[in-house]
Amino acid sequence: MLHTWWSRLRRWANVIDRLNACIGGLSSWLVLLMIVVGAWNVVGRHLGPLVGRNLSSNSLIEIQWYLFSLTFLLGGAWTLQRNGHVRVDVLQSRLGARQQALANMVGTVLLLFPFCLLMILSSWGAVHSSWHILEQSPDPGGLPRYPLKTLLPLAFLLLIFQGIADLIHNLQVIRSSRRKEKP
Repeated sequence: MLHTWWSRLRRWANVIDRLNACIGGLSSWLVLLMIVVGAWNVVGRHLGPLVGRNLSSNSLIEIQWYLFSLTFLLGGAWTLQRNGHVRVDVLQSRLGARQQALANMVGTVLLLFPFCLLMILSSWGAVHSSWHILEQSPDPGGLPRYPLKTLLPLAFLLLIFQGIADLIHNLQVIRSSRRKEKP
């Protein structure tokens, strides 16, 4: 029974890992698109007066800003999955695998989860208001803001999911190290 329960947990952790890996892969392509749009905005701003046409616009500038936001928000869980977030490496490097797993679990439960919940709860009102009024950019030719604001709680929910997957992976490390310690 315990083995079946543990197998299901590990399967869920793998599903979360795959989901965030797919979203992280998409996020990496958004970086390339953001660079292309940014380069066009710079070239268009300087080339436009020479050809007598406006080659840049507020919407293109906002697309670049949106792509940066998407990359940052959607890439957070993938970065956590890849251990790319800041850690106190001086301390982590001195710990064994089991102690690292325990430290990661404590950090996840005491820091990551409360922070993510705080961000979801504090952004929920702004997201709701933005959808209620179908918020638009105040700039002429700007883009709608409500879809982008929706990504705030979604991104932190993805971080929570990845934190759960990491807890399961760290529990596996602890379980494995206990088996090795037994004679």
